Amino acid sequence: MVKHTFDSDNAILYVHPESSLEKEDFKELAETVDPYIEQNGILAGLIIELPAGFPGWDNFGAMMEHFRFVRDHHKHIKKVGLVTDSKMGDLAERMASHFVAAQIRQFSATESEAAKAWIIADA
Repeated sequence: MVKHTFDSDNAILYVHPESSLEKEDFKELAETVDPYIEQNGILAGLIIELPAGFPGWDNFGAMMEHFRFVRDHHKHIKKVGLVTDSKMGDLAERMASHFVAAQIRQFSATESEAAKAWIIADA
């Protein structure tokens, strides 16, 4: 399950995985941001607040839906802030930089506001 909020004033999607990721999570994320992207073309950023460990996917279908979401949206997001103290965040930052158009930067688990400031600095 993924909790998310959308700050439309700053065009930032906040994502906080709480348990195994499900197919429906990515459909809900798309329903949240797609109308904004259709009107404005791009999000200033995405802030992913990861718990100590990546919760994984509920099943193979959920993993595929996650990959589809990234494929369909990465060109519409300027910056991604990974807010976590997990070692997985370091790996995710390095791997994702090869597959997504957005700038990616990792922040410690207490630096959500710093991630927001980094995203809106160029907006």
